[in-house]
Amino acid sequence: MKNTIKILALAVVIISVVSCQKDSKPNYQYMPNMYEPLSYETYGEYAVFPGGQEAMLPAEGSIPRGWMPYDIENSNEGYKQAKDSLKNPIKYTKENEETGKALYDIYCAVCHGAKGDGKGILVKREKILGVPSYDDVGRAITEGSIYHVMYYGINSMGSYASQTSEHERWQIVQYVEKLKADLEGKAPRIDTEVAVVAPKTEEHHESTEEHSNAH
Repeated sequence: MKNTIKILALAVVIISVVSCQKDSKPNYQYMPNMYEPLSYETYGEYAVFPGGQEAMLPAEGSIPRGWMPYDIENSNEGYKQAKDSLKNPIKYTKENEETGKALYDIYCAVCHGAKGDGKGILVKREKILGVPSYDDVGRAITEGSIYHVMYYGINSMGSYASQTSEHERWQIVQYVEKLKADLEGKAPRIDTEVAVVAPKTEEHHESTEEHSNAH
């Protein structure tokens, strides 16, 4: 009898809950903040944030994921330091050269020219002047100076640090060096694997025999 009463009571509760549901009208929400979180408009002004501004600067000393700081300063001394000591960390392969060409055509060729001779379309249309050729003896560009100028910009050339990643800039460096070599009539640099020569077994046997004779 008691089980029957419990079953009937449970059925009444279930029927009551189901019958109160109405698709055209939302049901009651318990703890509505969990369902309807407070959102903030981008660049909105709210007293809850420091300075009353939703858009805040990153924490001091933080850097974006996948980005590495460039420690050489933007100065004449920094340019000379990069030119003399900064080296390309990537391997000079055909794949990197081809990727560097694709990036060069996007960002550089419009001014520097497809051949690196300083005769890009903007120069030909006299929209910009004074773009030197990569084989200009007076400039004597190096892998370090190329990267430094891409990172900071120079004269009328702006920085490309925001448009390209560190790896992409080094790929462009390889291709610029390739254009420079072409203009100078030299073979462009391509790194090859160094073969490891195994020691000859005959020499090992001879040394063993000599060792035996010595005893």
